[in-house]
Amino acid sequence: MDKQSLQSYFDSVATQRPKWKRRNRSYHKLLEKYFSFIVPKNAKVLEIGCGTGNLLASLKPVRGVGVDFSSKVIEIAKSNYPDLDFLVQDAEKLEIIETFDYIILSDLVGSLWDVQAVFNNLQSVCHERTRVIISYYNYMWEPLMRLGETFKLKLKQPLQNWLSSKDIINILSLTGFETIRTDKKIMCPKYVPLFSWFVNSCVANLPLFRYLSLINFIIARPINEKSKEYSVSIIIPARNEVGNIENAILQTPLFGSGQEFIYVEGNSSDGTYEEMIRVKMEYPSKNIKIIKQTGKGKGNAVREGFDIATGDILFILDADLTTPPEYMPKFYEVLRKNKGEFINGCRLVYPMEKQAMRFLNLIANKFFGMLFSFLIGQRLKDTLCGTKVLFKKDYEIIKNNRDYFGDFDPFGDFDLLFGAAKLNLKIVEVNVRYKDRQYGTSQISRFKHGWLLVRMSLFASRKLKFF
Repeated sequence: MDKQSLQSYFDSVATQRPKWKRRNRSYHKLLEKYFSFIVPKNAKVLEIGCGTGNLLASLKPVRGVGVDFSSKVIEIAKSNYPDLDFLVQDAEKLEIIETFDYIILSDLVGSLWDVQAVFNNLQSVCHERTRVIISYYNYMWEPLMRLGETFKLKLKQPLQNWLSSKDIINILSLTGFETIRTDKKIMCPKYVPLFSWFVNSCVANLPLFRYLSLINFIIARPINEKSKEYSVSIIIPARNEVGNIENAILQTPLFGSGQEFIYVEGNSSDGTYEEMIRVKMEYPSKNIKIIKQTGKGKGNAVREGFDIATGDILFILDADLTTPPEYMPKFYEVLRKNKGEFINGCRLVYPMEKQAMRFLNLIANKFFGMLFSFLIGQRLKDTLCGTKVLFKKDYEIIKNNRDYFGDFDPFGDFDLLFGAAKLNLKIVEVNVRYKDRQYGTSQISRFKHGWLLVRMSLFASRKLKFF
């Protein structure tokens, strides 16, 4: 079937589409649910292959544009949703002169005549932070899909392009896009009381079982390497770390267009606050700020430091200096060049000094790395490394969306990682050498805090995966 025949086919079934959507409303409602989880309200959204506009309207965009090459389908969409814009255009020849926050291709790649040409054209409607979201059928379901068409359980489709995830990721790479994460959803597309909820919300998200799901999701971003320099704010939360305060300044190299150091003192009893005052006076050429945190815990200290930071990029530097400050420029370069959007330290690659991390802590770090990789759909090896770096503008969005998770994390690591994942930021790790603490003792209780981390992970799993 050539492209003209495809267009004629979709024109001919346009009036039938509302009927089939009603008959399969459970499936379409699930799609809307998953897309709504990824796409926040009031975003600028472009849907390629929008059909009758139901999915686009469900996302409640501040500006929504739908494109389809079937004029008959677009007539229905315009009638149903007059507050949205719908255009008759070929996705291979887009003529839209604006950019969007999110671009959606739902159940479309199987029908495209030239997938690579369509992906190439998406670049013209992307800005540097655009997210492209693609959903498509799992090839394993092809026999069931054909059976459903035979028994008139779904609308008959022309022969499909059955692409694997690797095929689509490869085409995205060829056309200037980088995959952020993938996911798999919907194991029971028909509504069966209780059963469909249990299978779709629980079983379909489990390892191994998830590969049997009907729909694959890919979230990608345009690759745009930057060369701009940015100012940085280095937040140093410290409690009973008097012996490390000066070295945090002395060991941090110069990088960025400007630096500020923000000490956040956490009710110390060893003179840490007084040492901060001394260091500030000793190094007047350094832009040093000092505050006493008003709450408890590292998470609170980091948030209060972030709130007064003026730099473009925010760094967390643990005051124990077990992650050496000398590594900070590596994090900066990765973020500056847009190799990632949330940079996490990883201490589990290079050999450690003997007392740097106890055996049970090492096992816990590896466990949480695997768990987080599963929950957020991006590879993470060391979730508990204290060094984390991101743009302040991204942190502000995470902060404004914190109600989704709540204030559940006294350490701050999970709050930022889960927030970055929900925002669909590209998370990458920078390998660092983990050193022995030179002053003081660890303030982490392995069993008490370990159990708290497990509880937080279970809580987040309901928000990110099993929803």
